[in-house]
Amino acid sequence: MRKALTLSSWGLFVAGSGLAVAHLFVDADLGETFADVAAIQVLLVCVASAVLLRTTVAIWLSAMTVAGLAVAQQTIGTSYPDNIDWSVAAQTCSLALQILLILCLGLVVRERLGSDTRDVFGDSLIVGLGVWLVVWVTLLQPSLNNSSETVLVNGLRGSSIALSIIVLFLLAILLFSDVMNTAAVAFICVAFIFRFSADVMRSYNARGGRTFELKILDAVYIAFLFMISAAILHPSILSIGKANPRRQLPPLLTRLVTTTISLVVPVLVLAITDSKDATDRLVRTISVVVLAISVTTRVIQSVRANAVAQTTLLHNALMDALTGLPNRTLMLQHITTALELSGVNKTQPTVLFIDIDRFKNINDSLGHSAGDDVLTAVAQRLANAVPSHALVGRISGDEFVVLDGLTSTTTQSVLLAEKVLDAFREPLAVRPGDMFVSASVGVATAPANIPMTAEDLMRNADTAMYRAKDAGRNCIALFDESMLERITQRLLVETALYRALERKELRLVHQPIVDVELGLVIGFEALMRWDRTEGGTVPPAEFIPIAEETGTIVPIGSWAILDALTHLRHWIDSGSCGLHATMSVNVSPRQLHDPNFVSVVKEALMRSGIPPHQLWLEMTESVMVTEPEQALTALNRLVALGVRIAIDDFGTGYSSLSLLQRFPIQRIKIDRAFVHDIVNNRDTQSLVRTIIAMGQALNLELVAEGVETPEQLRILGEMNCTKAQGFLISHPVPVEAVPSTVVALEDLSEWNRITQK
Repeated sequence: MRKALTLSSWGLFVAGSGLAVAHLFVDADLGETFADVAAIQVLLVCVASAVLLRTTVAIWLSAMTVAGLAVAQQTIGTSYPDNIDWSVAAQTCSLALQILLILCLGLVVRERLGSDTRDVFGDSLIVGLGVWLVVWVTLLQPSLNNSSETVLVNGLRGSSIALSIIVLFLLAILLFSDVMNTAAVAFICVAFIFRFSADVMRSYNARGGRTFELKILDAVYIAFLFMISAAILHPSILSIGKANPRRQLPPLLTRLVTTTISLVVPVLVLAITDSKDATDRLVRTISVVVLAISVTTRVIQSVRANAVAQTTLLHNALMDALTGLPNRTLMLQHITTALELSGVNKTQPTVLFIDIDRFKNINDSLGHSAGDDVLTAVAQRLANAVPSHALVGRISGDEFVVLDGLTSTTTQSVLLAEKVLDAFREPLAVRPGDMFVSASVGVATAPANIPMTAEDLMRNADTAMYRAKDAGRNCIALFDESMLERITQRLLVETALYRALERKELRLVHQPIVDVELGLVIGFEALMRWDRTEGGTVPPAEFIPIAEETGTIVPIGSWAILDALTHLRHWIDSGSCGLHATMSVNVSPRQLHDPNFVSVVKEALMRSGIPPHQLWLEMTESVMVTEPEQALTALNRLVALGVRIAIDDFGTGYSSLSLLQRFPIQRIKIDRAFVHDIVNNRDTQSLVRTIIAMGQALNLELVAEGVETPEQLRILGEMNCTKAQGFLISHPVPVEAVPSTVVALEDLSEWNRITQK
């Protein structure tokens, strides 16, 4: 229905335009038929709109009255052009029509724009006054001296033209506004423009003698009626009295061009014409004065609006929108000022870098709205905690900065940080309820008599904050130069690690796992080493955590699995190890949570030709605690492939029988810390004996790590732990040394020497 009415509305627009043009080229009889068609169709369309769209009574009556007055004026003016009485009637209809249009347009403007017309009111007034001056000089003033018509007719015609200026003024407000206009509004505006054109042409004819033929006036009349019909039939007519959304791009250029023309044209008209009498001079003077006042007011308004806009932009650029605190840019400016004054005031400005601990958990669990409430409450809490001369800023996310430019000693800086940390002892009152949060605080103090930039001081505080995070959170860390050196070194390692794989700087070494009773090599553990082209060897304890944190462990780990299995295949095929030897590869939580990890393992097994049960994937107990559901899903898929799962460093993490029962674990590797103390510490012996008994009860394989002495190996054997690895048996060896190492270990005399030395 709406689509059909929309198409019909545009059809009326096209038909009206076509008939208006055709009217100019047909004879008088056919032209009268066109005019009758225009009058009849507008009445039919009003009825159709009331039935199909169920337009309101106000809209229906307004359209009917506008059409009726227009038809009456045109009929009277055409039928009795020279009759004084009928001329009065025609001008009365015109005046009533203008009043009705002003009322209707005024209501539409008020409802659609509300009170937000200040910006466009001035521009619209300038346009209206400019048109008024031109109309007065060219039409109204000459028609006053027209002796062929009575004073009443001239007065009615002049009043009608004057009111049409108000109609034009309201149209300008509607078109200049930022509100999006509908098709119905566009049709109405076009109709009123035709109406204004007809009034101008009639007034021009009234100056004396006919200049515009009746055909032209009738054509404009036909177009006006069809535009009214198109407007009232379009479905958007129902929203004509409602506020519409704003345009993304206001018509600023249109307003500028229109107001400029409305100023230039009247000035030119006044310049090339002389006033006719005292009345003409008075009207011109008053009009020019009002126009000048309007332009001046509009200029002042624009200047003020630009000043407010600039102030708002500056405020938004320097202040945090959520908390109202200074942002990073403004805080750096304040720190710069404090550093510049420190030499004069003999102070050492302090910067505290504050990060809310585990803030991501709040956003993830309670939503970003609750997170915003927490940030707002933290901002208020910090503002209350610091001295009145100190500044608090929010530089990003959950990171805040405090600047105290009057501190002179490190002790004062630490005391300030303690006050900030104490501010988090009480719960925050937020919409979800009272909530406890903690913070990590980094403290940096500007050194005396040493030049330093604001960026450097804030960076130092940021570095110290990360040290507080590493220390367990909810604490204070004071910056020292060694922190910066460690951060710099870490960045260098992190950057080089991204290219290590493609530069072939990574390699695997393998530590044999032996059956203690038989003295046979039953498998290997693959361990990663990094030999940098520039910078020497990087210890695994240094680069593995960085790889896990940055995510580079995912591609590196995929390479390690394939490389280790490829080596195992080569050793088996060459007879360097047993047909059923296994390969153990360490897997990080990041790898296990990678959705492609199972596919990576499956592809590595296929490419290497190693049976799945000969691959052990080793992981720490923390994997089973962080996101256990995701880890359990991945482990079940791996076990379904035939891969076996081992818990590495067992006993040092979150050891739990429930975890061992829930997850598909087939091997426990006793941590080297227990093995190291097993000889001299009876408590350790009891713990290891318990772990072994538990593993046997759950039917799990047991491997002891870090075996370094025969005594350790002997005690483990007595406890029925039959598999071991460690420096006593063999250090991790390069790939090429594995065959000779296996031969040496499986030599009976060599094995006896190892176990008895």
